[in-house]
Amino acid sequence: MVKAELLKLVKENRHADTFVVDEIAKATGRTVLRLPPYHCELNPIELIWAQIKGEVARKNFTFKFADLKPLFDQAVQNVSPQNWKNAVAHIIKEEERMWTLDDLMEIQVKPLMINVGEDDDTTSSDSEKD
Repeated sequence: MVKAELLKLVKENRHADTFVVDEIAKATGRTVLRLPPYHCELNPIELIWAQIKGEVARKNFTFKFADLKPLFDQAVQNVSPQNWKNAVAHIIKEEERMWTLDDLMEIQVKPLMINVGEDDDTTSSDSEKD
């Protein structure tokens, strides 16, 4: 099939943007928060996951697969509410930093304007000669 045919099939068979997890969350009075894709720096679970992996790595002396499960379980148990609070606070600061950078880019980067079809004979190379 060509792309157009595949897209048509997707459109015909696509269900509404509701997922089972959304319905389960809604039934318990919760909302699923979807994070932007490809922005792991905005996801606090990444910091917690790094904490867990680091603890397992520091305590792994046998390097045997069978010994990893208890180390992992203990590392997960060691994640505290304070760890989560710190991770979320870090993400909020990171998001604020990104918004600041975005605002600076809007101010600093001048819009690029291309006027197609104008009869102006001046080019950037002509103005560079002056």
